[in-house]
Amino acid sequence: MERTLVLLKPDCVQRRLMGEVIGRFERKGLNVIAMKMLQVTPDLAKKHYAEHVSKPFYPNLEQFITASPIVALVVEGLEAIRVVREMLGATSGLKAAPGTIRGDFSSSRQMNLVHASDGPEASAREIELYFSQDQIFAYEPTLKPWFRADDEA
Repeated sequence: MERTLVLLKPDCVQRRLMGEVIGRFERKGLNVIAMKMLQVTPDLAKKHYAEHVSKPFYPNLEQFITASPIVALVVEGLEAIRVVREMLGATSGLKAAPGTIRGDFSSSRQMNLVHASDGPEASAREIELYFSQDQIFAYEPTLKPWFRADDEA
């Protein structure tokens, strides 16, 4: 099983799309194994977006991500990182394919509703920023036999 961090950004929360987005992950057969609402502080934003802090667009990014509460999730499943990112669609909602979360609900590059880790290293680092180990609850759903064959793990 693979894990990824997902952040429902301030625009997702303010537009009341949280349930829609989480429901899509659940309907895909992914497990939400941790979830909490929080206010991102400037310090947390700098840690999360460390590679962007020196870039000219960073002040606007920090202002956006700290403007309203977010919902942080840890999502688990087979190839979860790739699957979640494909479900999100292209970074810009204007370029995201219909049927993806951003393609269906976003028309902006920055206000694109959701963040998801882009690889295993980023996922491990980002999950640690938002959750302690005692806040993560891995489980096997009783419906597992109806989502994938036994030989698929």
